[in-house]
Amino acid sequence: MTDSGSKSIAIVGGGVTGLTAAWHLQGRGHRVAVFEQTDRPGGAVTTVARDGWLFECGPNSLLESPQFDALVTGLGLEPQRIYAAPTAKKRFIVRGGRLLAVPMGPRQLIATPLFSGRSKLRLVTELFMRKRVRPADVSLATFVRDHFGQELVDYAINPLVAGIYAGDPATLSTKVAFPKLWEIEQTHGSLIRGQIAAMRQKRARGEKAGSRIVSFIRGLETLPATLAAQLPAGALRTRTGVVGVSPGPPWKVVSHRDGLATTEAFDAVVLALPANALARLAIGRSGETPLAGLARIDYPPVATIFLGFRRAQVAHPLDGFGALVPALERRSILGVLFSSTLYPDRAPADHVALTVYAGGTRQPEVAGLAPAALRDRVLADLRDLLGVSGDPVFSHTTLWPHAIPQYNLGYERFVDTMARVEAEHAGLFIGGHVRDGISVVNCLAAGQRLAEAAGGPAA
Repeated sequence: MTDSGSKSIAIVGGGVTGLTAAWHLQGRGHRVAVFEQTDRPGGAVTTVARDGWLFECGPNSLLESPQFDALVTGLGLEPQRIYAAPTAKKRFIVRGGRLLAVPMGPRQLIATPLFSGRSKLRLVTELFMRKRVRPADVSLATFVRDHFGQELVDYAINPLVAGIYAGDPATLSTKVAFPKLWEIEQTHGSLIRGQIAAMRQKRARGEKAGSRIVSFIRGLETLPATLAAQLPAGALRTRTGVVGVSPGPPWKVVSHRDGLATTEAFDAVVLALPANALARLAIGRSGETPLAGLARIDYPPVATIFLGFRRAQVAHPLDGFGALVPALERRSILGVLFSSTLYPDRAPADHVALTVYAGGTRQPEVAGLAPAALRDRVLADLRDLLGVSGDPVFSHTTLWPHAIPQYNLGYERFVDTMARVEAEHAGLFIGGHVRDGISVVNCLAAGQRLAEAAGGPAA
């Protein structure tokens, strides 16, 4: 221990989870050291400003939450927070080669050509489903099919999962990937009835019924950059990879930087790493790798393609958040965000910006194409779907070879492995997108959870 009640804590991984944990811990008087193998903190949260364009290479926005609001206040970021424009409320799904608006209310649902009359009737009858306790986990596709039928799986859940996980609802675990849906079925039976009950409970508590989409004036990287900047001098060690940790007390952390090995002692160790890094990490005095099984977690590649056009080059009004593409449409893209509609100052005057996603479990080979070939594939879809003409005046492609962990059926065994390794090693704490949820908000919550576990709750 460094002082009475104070601990020295190593945090391995300088993404959003690790930085959030470090920020909370240092605020409670603990000494922290954050080890980040790359040359910058923040992980996949990366914003680039260039030639009048502002774009995200990873996550584009997040949903507000009480924890996010508290963190923004604590960091002094309220003046930089921005919300998605009202014109971005509309969402589109591609069906039959056309962008169709997702119905946002009963009247729109009745009129929409997105779903057949039979599926609309299933939505009504679903209200009367009884509570159900399943003997075992099922795929999200099976789960939703039981409630709403195959058409909703194909033209609602499939594109939604492509937008969130870049994954496949036929393999994703309902219990792990969408635990709230699993719980609602057990407590209410009807998913619609359960959602209505949840909204009423929020109103009764004085909370907002829906979460707003949020970012920052200079992009999402503002968040990890500010977290890092508010750590004590020397607490963040970039270009420093941890190769092993040995149980304490005290814990010994072996790190490498510029070919030199360093061993340091800490009271506790927090691991906020992706699965492949956890799998390689030696944990123990004899170089054991008890998390090696995590290497079997599926992380499909995803390419993010940011494209800028003159406004006159795009026929579609871009009057919404963006569009998702079901697998049945047989396109090269998973979806497209209307970035310049979503937030201001993302494109020069008289220009528009689009962010396109490709690859995932659906077409991993597409993500790995050379940038020029990938751009041609993407442009072919955008010409058909949005009426794009000519070539973009600006483009930037980012490949994430291991983008998003897939919480597929059987994923609980990986969660159990992490819990077992923690239980066997007092003072070791594991979390992040491989365990706590894949969104930025999930990672913020994971960082706070890890801080409380490693350093104790806030006074």
